[in-house]
Amino acid sequence: MNLKLTNQRFIVCGASSGFGEAVARLLLAEGAHVVLVARRKELLQEKFADFEQQSEIIAGSFTSQETLDRIFNSVQNQDFHGIFLNSGGPPTGTPLQTTMNDWDEAWQQVMRWKIDLSLRLAPLLVNNGYGRILFLESQSVKQPLPALTLSNAFRAAVVGFAKTLALEIAAKGVTVNVLAPGSHATPAIERVIKNKSSQENISYEEAKMAMEKNIPVGRMGKGEELASLAVYLLSEHSSFITGQTISHDGGSISGIFG
Repeated sequence: MNLKLTNQRFIVCGASSGFGEAVARLLLAEGAHVVLVARRKELLQEKFADFEQQSEIIAGSFTSQETLDRIFNSVQNQDFHGIFLNSGGPPTGTPLQTTMNDWDEAWQQVMRWKIDLSLRLAPLLVNNGYGRILFLESQSVKQPLPALTLSNAFRAAVVGFAKTLALEIAAKGVTVNVLAPGSHATPAIERVIKNKSSQENISYEEAKMAMEKNIPVGRMGKGEELASLAVYLLSEHSSFITGQTISHDGGSISGIFG
């Protein structure tokens, strides 16, 4: 299938590793121009050296207003087609293990910057009559995960925002969707495995094997597998899909609408 992404311009957040890197690589391979955003400039330069002519690097934290301004400025006067909103998650912990400071920081880390960028970038896409906004959250938005209190709460709130935004701009040619991944073999899963290992007093490998045993397909997903779905949702072929939260979890969600 020709995804028709040649020369289209996208922003990929969290592009230095995991899902963000996989999505950025596939977009670039399809001929798109990608604004790569992550904290480590040198790592982005190293990993995407082969795509120097197709990419632009913005290094900075998503909790920094300066970084958000630079992202917006990179596309406000350019042809712009979509954004992949993705970053790391907050610390693990049960509700009673959290503090109000944890909640304030998680709001900044998981949700606030996504709303900020969406409110600035959505009007650009609406004015163009075309665009894609894709959030990367977690399967926890459908089935909360133990000891991931902060993530459970704020990622679900992001879905509420995304769904409402989707309804507002659906008739303008702009889609808004959410990907809800389960366990994948990316750096982000390490903190979950380590937390399970600590909580259950078992080794890292034992914790990992136990997690994989609970996935119906019998293994963790690959970043490249999720990226193929993400890039399809960022393409023009997905024009009739909006306001959806789509699982990519190997069958882990037990609900009938998983």
